[in-house]
Amino acid sequence: MSLPYTEIVMDHFRNPRNVGRIEDADAKSIEGSPACGDMVAVYLKVDSEDHHITDIKFESYGCASNIATGSIITEMAKGKTLEEAKKITWKEASDKLGGLPPVKTHCSVLAVDGLRAAIENYEERHGLIKERKPTTVELVRKRLKHVMNPVVGLDIVRTKLVQNIEVDEGTVRITIDLPEDHQFAPNIREEIAEKIESRWDVERVEITFVG
Repeated sequence: MSLPYTEIVMDHFRNPRNVGRIEDADAKSIEGSPACGDMVAVYLKVDSEDHHITDIKFESYGCASNIATGSIITEMAKGKTLEEAKKITWKEASDKLGGLPPVKTHCSVLAVDGLRAAIENYEERHGLIKERKPTTVELVRKRLKHVMNPVVGLDIVRTKLVQNIEVDEGTVRITIDLPEDHQFAPNIREEIAEKIESRWDVERVEITFVG
């Protein structure tokens, strides 16, 4: 039985706005996982003077709701300041689409999480974080849960690729249970660095592959 999608949802699904990638993005984020059914990546270009979002794009893997909410979120955020965009809620996104089936509300949550994570990524890179919490092993582990193991489509923590994490006076050391010459090692290295290097108190990220 087909889900009762609104005409607005189907329009954004068939003709998604702002879909694609910004190669020179000022910030980006990835939320979700293909193995869990839905994933969204959000890319931002931000005016460095007034912090307006001048461009925003998304890439999506998942159902009609996932694609539609990624599309509507980018429309809602474009042109807003970072502070204004932070206030966008999943309920507002769902309402803009004319409502979502109850079993699909998590899609709007995922899209909003992706937007907020991209904003946080920008703020960290540009020293705009108001409350500076120190980097800890647990914080690093939490961020690594957003780094995908492409072999299985789940994060590198759940798939037990993360062997060890150390945080010591500005240096974060991460050991990954994967051969350095593995085809996905460069992608994983890049994603880890992207998630951790922007932290205000991190001077260096050392990633070691073993196996």
